[in-house]
Amino acid sequence: MAELFDAVAQAIRQDELCAVVTVLSGDKIGGKLLVRRERKREAGGPSFAATGSLGDTALEQAALAHAREAMEARRTTRISLPVEEGEWELLIDVHVPQEKLVIVGAVHIAIPLVAFARELGLKTVVVDARPIFATQDRFDHADELIRSWPEDALREMKLNESTYVVTLTHDEKLDTPALVYALDHPVGYIGALGSKRTHAKRVAVLREAGVSDEQISRIHAPIGLDLGGRSPGEIALAIMAEIVQVRNRVKETGR
Repeated sequence: MAELFDAVAQAIRQDELCAVVTVLSGDKIGGKLLVRRERKREAGGPSFAATGSLGDTALEQAALAHAREAMEARRTTRISLPVEEGEWELLIDVHVPQEKLVIVGAVHIAIPLVAFARELGLKTVVVDARPIFATQDRFDHADELIRSWPEDALREMKLNESTYVVTLTHDEKLDTPALVYALDHPVGYIGALGSKRTHAKRVAVLREAGVSDEQISRIHAPIGLDLGGRSPGEIALAIMAEIVQVRNRVKETGR
Protein backbone atom coordinates (compact mmCIF):
# COMPACT_ATOMS: atom_id res chain seq x y z
CA MET A 1 0.00 0.00 0.00
CA ALA A 2 2.92 2.36 0.70
CA GLU A 3 4.07 1.93 -2.91
CA LEU A 4 0.61 2.89 -4.14
CA PHE A 5 0.46 5.99 -1.94
CA ASP A 6 3.90 7.04 -3.22
CA ALA A 7 2.69 6.64 -6.81
CA VAL A 8 -0.43 8.71 -6.09
CA ALA A 9 1.65 11.45 -4.46
CA GLN A 10 4.01 11.49 -7.43
CA ALA A 11 1.16 11.74 -9.94
CA ILE A 12 -0.40 14.65 -8.08
CA ARG A 13 2.95 16.43 -7.65
CA GLN A 14 3.50 16.10 -11.39
CA ASP A 15 -0.05 17.39 -11.94
CA GLU A 16 -1.08 14.41 -14.05
CA LEU A 17 -4.59 13.45 -15.01
CA CYS A 18 -5.20 10.36 -12.87
CA ALA A 19 -7.83 8.54 -10.86
CA VAL A 20 -7.78 6.63 -7.58
CA VAL A 21 -10.37 3.84 -7.44
CA THR A 22 -11.43 2.77 -3.94
CA VAL A 23 -13.72 -0.16 -3.14
CA LEU A 24 -16.37 1.04 -0.67
CA SER A 25 -18.35 -2.16 -0.11
CA GLY A 26 -18.21 -5.93 -0.44
CA ASP A 27 -15.46 -8.35 0.51
CA LYS A 28 -12.84 -6.24 -1.31
CA ILE A 29 -13.56 -3.08 0.70
CA GLY A 30 -10.59 -0.77 1.05
CA GLY A 31 -8.85 -1.96 -2.12
CA LYS A 32 -7.28 0.83 -4.14
CA LEU A 33 -6.11 1.21 -7.72
CA LEU A 34 -4.30 4.17 -9.28
CA VAL A 35 -5.05 4.71 -12.96
CA ARG A 36 -2.79 6.99 -15.00
CA ARG A 37 -2.83 7.92 -18.63
CA GLU A 38 0.34 7.22 -20.57
CA ARG A 39 2.25 10.35 -21.56
CA LYS A 40 1.97 9.90 -25.34
CA ARG A 41 -0.98 9.03 -27.53
CA GLU A 42 -0.75 5.74 -29.33
CA ALA A 43 -2.06 5.18 -32.86
CA GLY A 44 -5.11 3.36 -31.54
CA GLY A 45 -5.88 5.96 -28.88
CA PRO A 46 -4.58 6.76 -25.40
CA SER A 47 -3.28 3.95 -23.22
CA PHE A 48 -3.63 3.63 -19.47
CA ALA A 49 -1.56 2.05 -16.71
CA ALA A 50 -2.76 0.83 -13.31
CA THR A 51 -0.91 0.56 -10.00
CA GLY A 52 -2.20 -1.33 -6.98
CA SER A 53 -4.78 -4.09 -6.65
CA LEU A 54 -8.45 -4.53 -5.90
CA GLY A 55 -8.03 -8.22 -5.19
CA ASP A 56 -10.13 -9.45 -8.11
CA THR A 57 -9.18 -9.47 -11.80
CA ALA A 58 -12.72 -8.96 -13.11
CA LEU A 59 -13.28 -6.11 -10.66
CA GLU A 60 -10.02 -4.46 -11.70
CA GLN A 61 -10.89 -4.68 -15.41
CA ALA A 62 -14.30 -3.14 -14.80
CA ALA A 63 -12.81 -0.47 -12.53
CA LEU A 64 -10.19 0.41 -15.13
CA ALA A 65 -12.84 0.87 -17.83
CA HIS A 66 -14.96 3.13 -15.61
CA ALA A 67 -11.88 5.06 -14.44
CA ARG A 68 -10.96 5.79 -18.05
CA GLU A 69 -14.46 7.17 -18.65
CA ALA A 70 -14.30 9.31 -15.51
CA MET A 71 -10.87 10.64 -16.47
CA GLU A 72 -12.02 11.51 -19.98
CA ALA A 73 -15.01 13.34 -18.50
CA ARG A 74 -12.77 14.98 -15.82
CA ARG A 75 -15.33 14.00 -13.20
CA THR A 76 -15.14 12.20 -9.85
CA THR A 77 -17.89 9.59 -9.69
CA ARG A 78 -19.36 6.81 -7.58
CA ILE A 79 -20.63 3.61 -9.19
CA SER A 80 -22.06 0.22 -8.27
CA LEU A 81 -21.03 -2.98 -10.06
CA PRO A 82 -23.34 -5.99 -9.68
CA VAL A 83 -21.87 -9.37 -8.69
CA GLU A 84 -23.48 -12.70 -7.75
CA GLU A 85 -23.38 -12.04 -4.02
CA GLY A 86 -24.49 -8.40 -4.22
CA GLU A 87 -22.57 -5.46 -5.58
CA TRP A 88 -19.28 -3.64 -5.40
CA GLU A 89 -19.49 0.07 -4.77
CA LEU A 90 -16.56 2.09 -6.11
CA LEU A 91 -15.42 5.68 -5.66
CA ILE A 92 -13.43 6.97 -8.64
CA ASP A 93 -11.64 10.10 -7.46
CA VAL A 94 -10.25 12.01 -10.45
CA HIS A 95 -7.39 14.48 -10.15
CA VAL A 96 -7.64 17.09 -12.92
CA PRO A 97 -4.46 19.09 -13.65
CA GLN A 98 -4.42 22.89 -13.59
CA GLU A 99 -5.73 24.17 -16.92
CA LYS A 100 -3.05 26.02 -18.83
CA LEU A 101 -3.02 27.97 -22.09
CA VAL A 102 0.33 28.00 -23.89
CA ILE A 103 0.48 30.78 -26.49
CA VAL A 104 3.22 30.43 -29.08
CA GLY A 105 3.80 33.93 -30.41
CA ALA A 106 3.84 37.18 -28.45
CA VAL A 107 1.77 38.93 -31.12
CA HIS A 108 -1.07 41.45 -30.78
CA ILE A 109 -3.74 38.73 -30.59
CA ALA A 110 -1.94 37.17 -27.64
CA ILE A 111 -2.47 40.25 -25.44
CA PRO A 112 -6.29 40.04 -25.19
CA LEU A 113 -6.12 36.23 -25.36
CA VAL A 114 -4.14 36.19 -22.12
CA ALA A 115 -6.75 38.43 -20.51
CA PHE A 116 -9.65 36.21 -21.61
CA ALA A 117 -7.89 33.03 -20.48
CA ARG A 118 -7.05 34.43 -17.05
CA GLU A 119 -10.65 35.58 -16.60
CA LEU A 120 -11.69 31.94 -17.09
CA GLY A 121 -9.17 30.66 -14.57
CA LEU A 122 -6.49 29.31 -16.91
CA LYS A 123 -2.80 29.69 -16.22
CA THR A 124 -1.27 31.60 -19.14
CA VAL A 125 2.16 31.04 -20.65
CA VAL A 126 3.42 33.13 -23.58
CA VAL A 127 6.40 31.77 -25.54
CA ASP A 128 8.41 33.61 -28.19
CA ALA A 129 12.08 33.65 -29.11
CA ARG A 130 11.83 37.20 -30.51
CA PRO A 131 12.73 39.72 -27.79
CA ILE A 132 11.12 42.60 -29.66
CA PHE A 133 7.72 40.95 -29.13
CA ALA A 134 8.21 39.05 -25.90
CA THR A 135 8.48 42.02 -23.56
CA GLN A 136 7.33 42.31 -19.97
CA ASP A 137 5.59 45.60 -20.76
CA ARG A 138 3.32 43.85 -23.26
CA PHE A 139 2.69 40.76 -21.16
CA ASP A 140 2.88 41.79 -17.54
CA HIS A 141 -0.60 40.26 -17.14
CA ALA A 142 0.58 36.77 -18.23
CA ASP A 143 1.45 34.23 -15.55
CA GLU A 144 4.66 33.36 -17.37
CA LEU A 145 6.62 34.87 -20.28
CA ILE A 146 9.28 32.64 -21.81
CA ARG A 147 11.83 34.05 -24.26
CA SER A 148 12.84 30.83 -25.96
CA TRP A 149 12.31 28.75 -29.06
CA PRO A 150 8.80 27.29 -28.57
CA GLU A 151 9.85 23.67 -29.05
CA ASP A 152 12.52 24.04 -26.35
CA ALA A 153 10.03 25.70 -24.01
CA LEU A 154 7.42 22.97 -24.56
CA ARG A 155 9.97 20.28 -23.76
CA GLU A 156 10.35 21.79 -20.30
CA MET A 157 6.60 21.73 -19.63
CA LYS A 158 4.27 18.96 -18.52
CA LEU A 159 1.81 18.74 -21.40
CA ASN A 160 -1.42 16.97 -20.56
CA GLU A 161 -5.17 16.96 -21.24
CA SER A 162 -5.58 20.25 -19.37
CA THR A 163 -3.01 22.01 -21.55
CA TYR A 164 -4.22 24.08 -24.51
CA VAL A 165 -1.69 25.13 -27.15
CA VAL A 166 -2.16 27.83 -29.77
CA THR A 167 0.38 28.95 -32.40
CA LEU A 168 0.03 32.52 -33.61
CA THR A 169 3.33 33.58 -35.17
CA HIS A 170 2.79 32.77 -38.89
CA ASP A 171 6.50 31.86 -38.77
CA GLU A 172 7.16 28.25 -39.76
CA LYS A 173 10.41 28.17 -37.78
CA LEU A 174 8.45 28.83 -34.59
CA ASP A 175 5.03 27.30 -35.21
CA THR A 176 5.88 24.02 -36.95
CA PRO A 177 8.30 22.55 -34.34
CA ALA A 178 5.85 23.55 -31.60
CA LEU A 179 2.99 21.80 -33.38
CA VAL A 180 5.04 18.67 -34.02
CA TYR A 181 5.94 18.43 -30.35
CA ALA A 182 2.44 19.24 -29.03
CA LEU A 183 0.81 16.72 -31.37
CA ASP A 184 2.92 13.99 -29.80
CA HIS A 185 1.28 14.62 -26.42
CA PRO A 186 -2.31 14.32 -25.14
CA VAL A 187 -3.00 18.07 -24.94
CA GLY A 188 -6.64 19.06 -24.76
CA TYR A 189 -6.63 21.57 -27.61
CA ILE A 190 -4.29 22.59 -30.43
CA GLY A 191 -5.07 25.57 -32.64
CA ALA A 192 -3.06 27.28 -35.37
CA LEU A 193 -3.60 30.76 -36.77
CA GLY A 194 -3.81 31.10 -40.54
CA SER A 195 -6.11 30.84 -43.54
CA LYS A 196 -7.19 27.58 -45.16
CA ARG A 197 -4.46 28.09 -47.76
CA THR A 198 -1.86 28.64 -45.05
CA HIS A 199 -3.04 25.55 -43.23
CA ALA A 200 -2.83 23.45 -46.40
CA LYS A 201 0.84 24.42 -46.71
CA ARG A 202 1.31 23.72 -43.01
CA VAL A 203 -0.18 20.25 -43.40
CA ALA A 204 2.30 19.44 -46.19
CA VAL A 205 5.20 20.53 -43.99
CA LEU A 206 3.92 18.51 -41.03
CA ARG A 207 3.58 15.40 -43.18
CA GLU A 208 7.16 15.84 -44.35
CA ALA A 209 8.14 16.01 -40.68
CA GLY A 210 6.54 12.60 -40.13
CA VAL A 211 3.28 13.74 -38.51
CA SER A 212 0.38 11.40 -39.28
CA ASP A 213 -2.95 12.52 -40.73
CA GLU A 214 -4.63 11.35 -37.53
CA GLN A 215 -2.45 13.71 -35.51
CA ILE A 216 -2.93 16.57 -37.98
CA SER A 217 -6.70 16.20 -37.67
CA ARG A 218 -6.39 17.33 -34.05
CA ILE A 219 -5.36 20.84 -35.14
CA HIS A 220 -8.11 23.45 -35.10
CA ALA A 221 -7.42 25.52 -38.20
CA PRO A 222 -8.42 28.09 -39.11
CA ILE A 223 -8.29 28.71 -35.39
CA GLY A 224 -11.30 29.84 -33.36
CA LEU A 225 -15.06 29.87 -33.84
CA ASP A 226 -16.28 31.79 -36.87
CA LEU A 227 -17.57 34.96 -35.20
CA GLY A 228 -16.80 37.13 -38.20
CA GLY A 229 -14.28 39.20 -36.25
CA ARG A 230 -11.10 40.71 -37.66
CA SER A 231 -9.51 42.75 -34.87
CA PRO A 232 -6.99 41.18 -32.46
CA GLY A 233 -9.54 41.28 -29.66
CA GLU A 234 -12.24 39.66 -31.76
CA ILE A 235 -9.90 36.91 -32.97
CA ALA A 236 -8.74 36.28 -29.41
CA LEU A 237 -12.38 36.01 -28.32
CA ALA A 238 -13.07 33.49 -31.10
CA ILE A 239 -10.05 31.40 -30.04
CA MET A 240 -11.07 31.39 -26.40
CA ALA A 241 -14.66 30.54 -27.33
CA GLU A 242 -13.48 27.49 -29.28
CA ILE A 243 -11.31 26.34 -26.38
CA VAL A 244 -14.30 26.64 -24.04
CA GLN A 245 -16.46 24.73 -26.52
CA VAL A 246 -13.92 21.91 -26.78
CA ARG A 247 -13.41 21.83 -23.01
CA ASN A 248 -17.14 21.62 -22.27
CA ARG A 249 -17.71 18.99 -24.94
CA VAL A 250 -15.05 16.83 -23.29
CA LYS A 251 -16.75 17.19 -19.93
CA GLU A 252 -20.15 16.33 -21.39
CA THR A 253 -19.17 13.41 -23.62
CA GLY A 254 -15.94 12.15 -22.07
CA ARG A 255 -14.14 12.55 -25.42
